[in-house]
Amino acid sequence: MRIGRIVMGVFYIVAGTGHFVATRLYESITPGYLPAHHELVLISGAAEIAGGIGILVPQTRRAAAWGLVLLLVAVMPANIWMAQHPELYPNIPLWVIWLRLPLQLPLIWWAWKYTHDFSEADISTREI
Repeated sequence: MRIGRIVMGVFYIVAGTGHFVATRLYESITPGYLPAHHELVLISGAAEIAGGIGILVPQTRRAAAWGLVLLLVAVMPANIWMAQHPELYPNIPLWVIWLRLPLQLPLIWWAWKYTHDFSEADISTREI
């Protein structure tokens, strides 16, 4: 198993677990116009954990990578919401709020790399 996949898998498993450990924090950054904040936080956390596990398993890697790409796009409104309403997050530095927006792009790219059906030899030359 390559280091990039391991790091990605662990990253999403830990991030997804955070949704269950700090549910209220994640609920607070869910855009106000969306319903069922609690349920959305739990669903997105479960999706991150599933994606993290899936990226580690060769048989599910491609589907998990697509799932993570879609998840990252789906949670972008939370990052935009935070940037539009920084006054709701006085304990988060403004630079952190704004950094979340462009950070999504390399995360999407990283997951997208694993959507391709490369042989192991091809992947080893493309690993992060």
